[in-house]
Amino acid sequence: MFIVKGAVLNGKRVDLLTGGGEILRIGDLETPESFGMKTIDGRGLRLVPGLIDGHVHPIGGGGEGGFATRTPALDAFDFLEGGITTVVGLLGTDGLTRTGIDLLAHLRGYTETGMRTFMLTGSYAVPPVSITGSTAKDIVLIPEVIGVGEIAINDHRSTEPTDREIARIASEARVAGMLSGISGAMNVHIGDGKRRLSLLEQVVEETDVPVGQFLPTHINRSERIFEAGLAWAQKGGRIDFTTCTIPQFIEEGEIPAGQALKRALDEGIAIGQITMSTDAGASLPAFDADGRLTGLSTGKPSSLWKAVKAAVDAGVDFDEVIKTVTDNVAEAYGISGGRIVEGERADFLLVDEQLDIKMVVVGGNIVFEHGDWLIERRFLEG
Repeated sequence: MFIVKGAVLNGKRVDLLTGGGEILRIGDLETPESFGMKTIDGRGLRLVPGLIDGHVHPIGGGGEGGFATRTPALDAFDFLEGGITTVVGLLGTDGLTRTGIDLLAHLRGYTETGMRTFMLTGSYAVPPVSITGSTAKDIVLIPEVIGVGEIAINDHRSTEPTDREIARIASEARVAGMLSGISGAMNVHIGDGKRRLSLLEQVVEETDVPVGQFLPTHINRSERIFEAGLAWAQKGGRIDFTTCTIPQFIEEGEIPAGQALKRALDEGIAIGQITMSTDAGASLPAFDADGRLTGLSTGKPSSLWKAVKAAVDAGVDFDEVIKTVTDNVAEAYGISGGRIVEGERADFLLVDEQLDIKMVVVGGNIVFEHGDWLIERRFLEG
C-alpha cells in the first residue's frame, strides 16, 4: 500500500491511494504518519493509466525472408520501459513454426513482473490456427484469449480470404466473446494491396456483423490506406495506427502514427474510434532500389510512448492522445483497464512536464522509480 500526493489527473491535483493491487481512493486524502505508509511526492507530475499495447508479437515475427530472418522474442522489460503494463500478443505471417501455445507460455512469463497479458488466436491465415482446434473454444476456454487475429487481407502474404470466410470467423469470435463477457474482436492486418478495406466494407454491408467487431490495423502504412481508413471510420469503424517504423518506410509514404492521429482528428474522426499500437517484435526490412534486402531491424515497444509525444508535438491534447493507447484499446477488446478510477487495477505512470516517464506501477507495485528498476531481470547479459 502506498499513496501518491499532489499529482495531476484530468487537469486536477489529487492524491491516489493504492492497496491490494487496486486503486482504493482518489481525492484529497489525509495520511497520518502513524500509518507508516510509503508516500510518493507527485507534485509536478501527471497520473497516466498504464499503456495497453493492443498489437504486439511477444515471441517475435518475420521469417518471410527465410529462417534467418525470424525476429527474436521480446522481454517484459521491453514493454515496462515504455510505460506499457498490458499487452495483447498475436502471431503474424508465421502460424506454422510459431504456435499459440508458445505465445501463451511466453505471455504467462510476463505476468511474473505483474503485467496483464492477453492474446489473440489465429495468425495471418484463413482458416485460423488455434490452440484447442477451434477459435471460438480458445476464446471461451482460455482466459488470456480475447479475440482473433491478426487475419491478413489486402496483402500478398494473406491467404486471400473471401468475404464469407471473414464474416464467419468474425461471427464465431463475436459469439464466443459474448459467452466470455468480452468483445471477441477481430484484429485485421491491412496490407498495401489493391482492395484496401473493401473486403471488410462488403462484410458489414451484406451481413449482420457490426462494424465495431473489426479492428483494422496498419492504417497509416500509406496515403491510400489512410484515406480508406478514414472512410471506414466515417462509417463508424475503428482504426489503428502502427507506431513502429523505419526511415525507409516514411520515405516510401508511411505516415508517422502521431501525424496520422492529428490528421484523422482534423478530418472529424472521433477520438474514441482511434487506437495506436506498436507491432513490436515484427520485422522491419529495408531494401535497396533493386529490391534486395539490405538490413533488418525489429519494432520496439518504446515506439508507443514516442508516438504519444509526437502527437502532442503535432498539436493533439495530451489527454486525448492517451485515450488511444489506454481506454480506447480496452474498449475495442472489451476488457477492463485503461483508466485511473477507484476500484480499477493499479496500473499507472507518473510523467513529468517533458512527458518523461518517472514511475511505472504495475498491479499496485512500483517497478520503476526515477531511473531505478525495483525488479530484477530474469536473464542477464554476459
